Parts: sequence; structure tokens; C-alpha cells
Amino acid sequence: MYIILYTKNMNILSIETSCDETAVALVEAKNGKFRVVEDLISSQIKVHAPFDGVVPNLAAREHLKNLPLLLEKTIKKRKLAPKDIDLITVTQGPGLIPALLIGTNSAKALAYAWRVPLVGVHHIAGHIYANFINQNTRYKIRFPILALIVSGGHTQLILMRKHMDFKIVGETLDDAAGEAFDKVAKILNLDYPGGPAVAAAAEKYKQNTKYQLPRPMLNSNNLNFSFSGLKTAVLYLVKKNPKILKDKNLIAALCSEFQQAVIDVLVSKTLTAARKYKPETVLLGGGVSANKELRAQLGKTIENNLKNTRYQIPDTKYSLDNAAMIAVAGYFGYALAKNKNKFLTNWKNLEADAGLSLK
Repeated sequence: MYIILYTKNMNILSIETSCDETAVALVEAKNGKFRVVEDLISSQIKVHAPFDGVVPNLAAREHLKNLPLLLEKTIKKRKLAPKDIDLITVTQGPGLIPALLIGTNSAKALAYAWRVPLVGVHHIAGHIYANFINQNTRYKIRFPILALIVSGGHTQLILMRKHMDFKIVGETLDDAAGEAFDKVAKILNLDYPGGPAVAAAAEKYKQNTKYQLPRPMLNSNNLNFSFSGLKTAVLYLVKKNPKILKDKNLIAALCSEFQQAVIDVLVSKTLTAARKYKPETVLLGGGVSANKELRAQLGKTIENNLKNTRYQIPDTKYSLDNAAMIAVAGYFGYALAKNKNKFLTNWKNLEADAGLSLK
């Protein structure tokens, strides 16, 4: 089923500061398609690497320093005036509250000064709508949609029967998959961020696996996830066999097995959910969706088992946190609103919310 929204063509200025990426984008919505005109990201990896994780107040400090620079660069490069912007979007939550406050307050200031509508966006909605970037949404993405969102803070299966209509049908009960990747990387003394480091090590191991790790909740009678025990299994294995940390081949073997354990659970749960809800499209999103093995194995499983279901994945650069995805999600939130005038006063009302629910 296609669901098409017809609104006027729009230029959207967007801000994302939910965690440790400062991002600004200018997106053109035209004829049902989204074109990224400008896409700027300032990474904070070097700032947080010594701590093996994101320090909220340090993240906020970096956002405060870098966001005005990215906005100024975008405005000057594209010679933007208030009349050129139809909508401002910003990540409202969830995320780190010190980081969110920098983005939301900056967006509110711009919306007030420029008299432009302002839309607050749920970060997970952004990851879902990253799949709509550079796609002709009229013909390629059909509802119902089942979205597997896998990131550092979230692992969720979300059913959508129409735009901006979200029903969480499965979620992690403890650690998110991305968080487990980061913690395992730390156990194995790999680089930060942990996800890419574990994946890179796993790619070097081409033999049959040397280790056997559990697949948590693989056979449970629900669609929920749990990765805390898997991370703990790696920890105990390393404590029992400290030689692992001194041998790159053993580290690669353990990374390969850990990665495959996570993928097995994610793919199995997604297939079970798809058989239950019968979506026309399965979407993948979130930072871990950049993982090549997850992308390939989920795609192969859908191809082999769900013949009439389309598999949609975002460009890898839009898998990670970015402002373009916030622009697209904000566009649909605005387009669906019956009272669009309320967004003109959102500079007064919009508040950052670290625990914002998806609805």
C-alpha cells in the first residue's frame, strides 16, 4: 500500500545534537523525493575516546562550539535568507539532555528570529526516515513497514501502518546491540567506537568459529532482545582465557563469533515479526545498520523467506546520526499536522526531552 503526502515543496534546515555528533543539514523536499543539499557533521570521537564512551557535558561543550560554525557555514555557502527556509527541524529526544539542549535552543532561536515553523523530531523516527533520503517515496517504500532499529542506545522492532504511526513490537530488555558492541570492544582492548572496531576485527577471521557464544532470547516466545548476557559471556571467556588478549587471531575469532551471535538474534527476531505482521517493506536503521554483515544477512534472509517483501536500507552515511534524517522525519510530522500554525510558536513551547517516547 502506498501512502502519499502532498504538500508544497520545502527547504528544510535541520539540526541534530542528541549524542556526540554535531550535525546540520539543508534538505529539499520536492515531488515526493528528498534531496540533501548540504550535510555537515562534526565528530567528537577524539574527545570521548579516552573515556571509552560519551561524556554528556563534554559533548554539550563541543556542540556549543561547533554548531554555530556549521550553521554559519551552511547559511553562507548556500546564501540563505529567512525567506529561503520553509521549515526548521531539530532532534527533541531521546538522548543526552546537555547535548539536546544545545540543539533545541539553537533551533528555537532561529525559528523565533526567522519566523519559521519549528518541528521537534524523535531521534528513532529520524533513523527510520533515513531510508527515505534520495528515494522516490511514492513508489519504492510501501506500508505496512517493519523497521529494525539498531543503535548504541536502542534495539527495537517498530511496526508502521502509515507515516508517523509507530508501534514498538519488540525491544531490548537491557543493553542495546550497539552498546554491547562497545562494551565488548572495551573488554578486548579495541579502539573506540567499538562497533566498527569489532566488525573490522571480525572481518579478518575467515575460518570456522573457534568460540561458541549464546544467542540470547533466540527461542523466546516474544520479539524482545537481550544482549547484556552475551557481553558478560565474552567477559567471562576472556577472564578464563587471558591469552586471548595477546593474540590478534584469537581476538578476531571472538569478534567474529560475537558479531554473528548478535546478527543471528536480530535477523531471527525480524523474520518472526515479519511473518506475524506481514509488512510490505522491512527497513533497517540506526548506527549498527552500517554493519556490512548485518545488512547482507538480513537482506538474504528476507529474499529467501519473504518473497513479496521489499528490503530497504539507508546509505551507510545516513545510518549514523545525521541531520538529514531529522529533516525528513520532521517533514512528515509537519505534513500530517492538521494545525500547522502551532509550529510557528514552537520556539516558545518545544523542550528537549531525554526520555521522549516514540508515538
